[in-house]
Amino acid sequence: MIATFDIMILVFVLICAIAAISVKDLLSAVMILGAYSFFMCLLWSEMGAVDVAFTEASVSAGIGTVLFIAAVSQTKRRSKD
Repeated sequence: MIATFDIMILVFVLICAIAAISVKDLLSAVMILGAYSFFMCLLWSEMGAVDVAFTEASVSAGIGTVLFIAAVSQTKRRSKD
């Protein structure tokens, strides 16, 4: 049961990583990276590294995503593609 959960989280991490580098829209990439950080937090906590999981959740998934969204919202698009 636990091995299945670990593999499922790992698949979600890989999907998020590939989607983040493939997507064209910056805001979408930031949101996908936030999901990536959340899944990494789950993976760290599943492995027993609760301190690393807490840091990942608070810094990367929390503050990092908010700062990235704020930075992307300050940019302007050059083209409509």
